[in-house]
Amino acid sequence: LSWPRWRHIACGKLQLGRGLAWLYFELFHSLLRPDPPGRLEWAEAEAACANADELELERSKAGAPSRAGRHTLQFLLFLYVQQVNKVSLRRSLIGEEWPSPRTKSPSLTGKSASENKNWNDQDHRAFMQSHLSDMLELLLEPEQLTASSHSTHSSLVSYEAICALSFLIEGTVNKSRTVHPLHELALWQPCHGQNGYSKVSRAFSFPKLESWLRSCLTTNPFGMTACLKSGKKLAWAQQVEGTTRRAKIACNTRVVPEVFPVVIMSQVYKQTLAKSSDTLVGAHVRIHRCNESFIYLLSPLRSVTIEKCRNSTFVLGPVQASVHVHSCDNVKVIVVCHRLCLSSTAGCTFYILTPTQPLILLGNQAVSFAPFHTHYPMLEDHMAQVGLATLPNYWDSPMLVCKESGDTSVFRLLPPSDFYTFVIPFEMEGDTTETPGGLPHAYQKALSQREQKVQIWQKTVKEAGLTKDQRKKFQMLVENKFYEWLVQTGNRQQLDSLVPPAVGSKQAAG
Repeated sequence: LSWPRWRHIACGKLQLGRGLAWLYFELFHSLLRPDPPGRLEWAEAEAACANADELELERSKAGAPSRAGRHTLQFLLFLYVQQVNKVSLRRSLIGEEWPSPRTKSPSLTGKSASENKNWNDQDHRAFMQSHLSDMLELLLEPEQLTASSHSTHSSLVSYEAICALSFLIEGTVNKSRTVHPLHELALWQPCHGQNGYSKVSRAFSFPKLESWLRSCLTTNPFGMTACLKSGKKLAWAQQVEGTTRRAKIACNTRVVPEVFPVVIMSQVYKQTLAKSSDTLVGAHVRIHRCNESFIYLLSPLRSVTIEKCRNSTFVLGPVQASVHVHSCDNVKVIVVCHRLCLSSTAGCTFYILTPTQPLILLGNQAVSFAPFHTHYPMLEDHMAQVGLATLPNYWDSPMLVCKESGDTSVFRLLPPSDFYTFVIPFEMEGDTTETPGGLPHAYQKALSQREQKVQIWQKTVKEAGLTKDQRKKFQMLVENKFYEWLVQTGNRQQLDSLVPPAVGSKQAAG
């Protein structure tokens, strides 16, 4: 499926804007193109485009010439599953779905209903069960459908369609730890009687296949629920004095096979938590209900969700897929990532380097965007591992996705006068010594002017001709004013929390 063909369908037939059409197309192909070299190659080609026409020409080359039919079917499924979060108006009228006193906020115990279905394993299974027939019909060849585009008892599902369905479904045989894509399981000899596979036609009976899939579908045994139930508990955070609340951090690396691990962090409160660990490499990280904390995760990550957090700063290693920030107040996120998505945030600031436009979904207020402004020694190595380059960088070109949030006043670009660099206060091995890609001219100029003022101040003090006693009193005055500033701004807490814990305290490995 080439970009020109999809652009014609999306813009001409479906009346989508070109930006939104490219968003769907690029997002799908980023799932098919996870290899870092391929991503870096695409970034280099896009960065070399001098104007919109050259960019459009380069995008026209994007597609999947090999196995094109399968990828087109996968793209159909990708578009179809976008409705997983759709609210049913009919069900909302009878109180089953719309947020209400009975629909409590998401809980990591899984006991209460969650408004955000992206992490709810039970919702994923329910969606697949209720829409399975529609998805299979979507994959049928035209001659296998009735005039009203429905299947018949004799409809046959092609092997190519099952390969496409592997985009969403995988499984095991006899509950083993080895995970196989659906098309491999479907061809397993003992399953042929159940799924209706015919070696002659190399196709599956629609009714039998649907029945077989329904009987075998289960919730993800390696998802969030399983991670909390049987995953390894990590004592990365300390017990906070004066409160019974304890941070909950878990990872599923012990129970998960060779797929991306899941790390869940919840209720980190008034702490600084810093980690660069093999446990985090390539992990899906969910940060939930953290408050007044500073969290540094300095490893290459797969994806990150930050949900229901307040008054906190998150410094993340490069993120290969997306960073999704949901229902957060007054948080700062500092990250190099493939994509940033925001929903229901208020007063948040994002210091980012990203090759795609940040997506502003519904419910955001007072969002600020600024250029990525920090570094740590392994940063550029980690960027190469996940296929992220310094160009192109669309930090200052957010996209308002929902028509309801079409008011551009929901976001601003941080004024250079409010911009300060950020120092990561940890020592590591590595070669990165400055912010990758540098800073935009206006922001670099503001920093240089501020630095010049400091130099003028230092020169003034040096040339003031103070006596030894006067210098001592002046130093005490400056230190007292600095201490007052630390307390007033809350930076005192951050400095205090950087003090290493006592030797006797335990920290879990990983």
